[in-house]
Amino acid sequence: MEIITSEFFQRALIGGLLIGITAPLMGLFLVLRRLSMIGDTLAHVSIAGVALGFLIGVYPIGVGLVFALAATFAIEKLRKAYKTYAELSIAIIMSGGVALASLLFTLGKGFNVNVNGYLFGSIYTLDDIDLIMIAIVTVIVLLAVALHAKELFLLTFDEDAASVSGLPTKYFNMMISILTALVISVSIKIVGALLVSALLTIPTACSLIIARSFRQSIVTVVIIAELAVVGGLLIAGVWNLAPGGSIVLLLIALLLLLLTFRRRITT
Repeated sequence: MEIITSEFFQRALIGGLLIGITAPLMGLFLVLRRLSMIGDTLAHVSIAGVALGFLIGVYPIGVGLVFALAATFAIEKLRKAYKTYAELSIAIIMSGGVALASLLFTLGKGFNVNVNGYLFGSIYTLDDIDLIMIAIVTVIVLLAVALHAKELFLLTFDEDAASVSGLPTKYFNMMISILTALVISVSIKIVGALLVSALLTIPTACSLIIARSFRQSIVTVVIIAELAVVGGLLIAGVWNLAPGGSIVLLLIALLLLLLTFRRRITT
């Protein structure tokens, strides 16, 4: 277990633990509002930004963040244009993100190896700048959730009632989308763009089985995500496996275990 004392593993653990707080928190709001596909969409758009960052020699995660924020505003605009078919906005932006990423890949074939780390995760390569970015996003998300817990609760479960009561729903909708974009942008180097949605959704799926209140769900999603992050990193480190994939598969194993346990109780 010498790997635990390694500096790169400790960096990975710190980054993973921080994302294990923010990603499932934002995922909880998205899943309960039936907007879980936004995670996949912003992840694909972020990859286009990462590719452009490599191409022009600018910090890739920073460019990916800009792309994700731009996609957030675009989704909100399209949702207003297609009120009856709001899911169209997600499909359109995802398609555009994938198309742009593929175009940038062909323009910069020399950085394809580096981009693969953002597609599937490269948590062992986190540096000081990455950790600072992750820590800043974590603080922002926690402050936003703590200061607006009641408003987010009402918006999540009854947006119409929230609007009637005078809550600025447009503002809070945009806030949730922006926070999600921030989390996804800093998460893709940890679990990868192709797997980041799992960290957003699977802890919530687990909490829906065992939590009995919204407050319990908030605590449960974080605990489950942290268990998966720590366990996945240890498994990957000991057996030399892909960290991102190990974290996601452990999350799925926990979900299956909870589903099996629930069935035995109800039968």
